[in-house]
Amino acid sequence: MQLPLGPDPRTETLQRTHDLLIAYFGRVVRPPEKRRSPEWTLVQGVIGARTKTIHSNRSADAMLAHFGSWDAVAAASEADLLPFLETATFPELMAERLKACLMEIAAQRGEVDLRHLSNLPTEEAMDWLESLPGVARKISAQVMNASSFNRPALVIDTNHRRVIQRMGLVPDRADTARAYDTLMPLLPADWSAEDIDEHHLLVKRVGQRFCRPKARHCGACPARPECRAGRAG
Repeated sequence: MQLPLGPDPRTETLQRTHDLLIAYFGRVVRPPEKRRSPEWTLVQGVIGARTKTIHSNRSADAMLAHFGSWDAVAAASEADLLPFLETATFPELMAERLKACLMEIAAQRGEVDLRHLSNLPTEEAMDWLESLPGVARKISAQVMNASSFNRPALVIDTNHRRVIQRMGLVPDRADTARAYDTLMPLLPADWSAEDIDEHHLLVKRVGQRFCRPKARHCGACPARPECRAGRAG
């Protein structure tokens, strides 16, 4: 007879880490007015690669204000989009990706509109998003979790992935999709979509402040008690 394996200890590690980070940083809860439309969230994600969030937010807002609709943004030339992407790390590439993504949505749906995703299970909606040019797991999860959809999907950016790899929660060489597939079943069962969003934002702060790509400041890191690399020094 096979005995039940019981809960994965990594789930408890995630909860304890979450509690430690809340104690250090305070609550980081996205207010309802910050949950933008899924279309805006998609655009912000597509143009935000290796760009500070504040800059990609402003670019998305500026484009929508100037062109009036995402359909008009899709119809604009890449040259017309470039002035709004000056703060992007790769403006020409971002313009190309954004136009291709929005044009594909319009081709499939008749307009740049993602409302149909609200009728799909989260995994199916993410699969549809990831079929679009320039959209991978981070962006699809962002659209489902951080927008007005408010679904339980974990956003994993570069900072987040680096931290959870050093903690030993996912394999060292896991890409974003594999890290997502590993962590989602491990999240505490009672976590809401808002809790999952807060987890991402808190761990992202650890990556930005303490767990840098080429420098680890483990002595000051609030996640150290639960971190494999931190405990090893």
